Amino acid sequence: MLLKLLFPLLALIAGMAVVVQGQINGGLGRKIGVIEGAFFSFALGTLVLLLILIFLGNGQISAINTVPKWQLLGGILGVFFVIVQVLVVPKIGVSTTLLAVIVGQIILSVTIDHFGLFGAERRPIDMNKMAAVSLMFIALYLYNKK
Repeated sequence: MLLKLLFPLLALIAGMAVVVQGQINGGLGRKIGVIEGAFFSFALGTLVLLLILIFLGNGQISAINTVPKWQLLGGILGVFFVIVQVLVVPKIGVSTTLLAVIVGQIILSVTIDHFGLFGAERRPIDMNKMAAVSLMFIALYLYNKK
C-alpha cells in the first residue's frame, strides 16, 4: 500500500521541482545568457550526480557499451529541455511554459503508450484518453487567451 502511494507522490514532487527549476533556470539565463545558464545548470547537476554515483551507485556503469545507442539520447533531450526553459520562461512565464510542456508530454506519452514505442508496454488510446488530451489543449488555449 505504501509503495502504491510513494511513487505517485515522488512523481508529484518531481513535477513541483520542475516548476522551481524552470523559474530558477529562467532567472539564471536572464543574468548570464541562455546557453551559459543551461551549461551551469547541467554542470552543477552533473557534479551532484557524480557524488551520488560515487556514494550510492550500485549499478553496472561498465555496461554502457552494451546499451542501444538511442538510449543515450536522454542527456541530449535534457539539454534541449533546459535550454528551452532558460529561453522561454522569462518570455511567457513559468506557468504558461510548464502548461505547454505538460500538454506536449501528455501527447507524446499517449502516442508512446499506444504504439509501444521505445520498449514501452502497449496501452491503446481510448475515448477517455482522447477527451483528456483534447481538454488539455483547450486548457492551454484558455490559459493563454487574452
